[in-house]
Amino acid sequence: MYQKKVTLCGSNAYQKKYYLNEDFQGLPDQVKDELKIACVLYTEEVGGILTVEFDEDGKLSFVTQAEENDFFYDEIGGALKIKQMQQEKRDLWESLELYYKVFFLGEEEEV
Repeated sequence: MYQKKVTLCGSNAYQKKYYLNEDFQGLPDQVKDELKIACVLYTEEVGGILTVEFDEDGKLSFVTQAEENDFFYDEIGGALKIKQMQQEKRDLWESLELYYKVFFLGEEEEV
């Protein structure tokens, strides 16, 4: 069984790095590219660190944080950007949740 939270991917504006959990290397390249673009654009526009995580039920969440002295981090803009990403890429997020539930949690696909 997996931990309570599993990180799918993340981006760090401070280190200028993107991370994809190696457990998800089997995702199609197009999906991996979309994840990278979404995360990196977020941190370039808003700053800070963004991680996309699955909870124990397979639901995706977007977790943001900023260093204590980062006065350029836009917390309000960040929340708005996440809402925009959730709406514009709804199919991607729902597909990833289904993928995680079937392949990682062993749930049956609902028809």
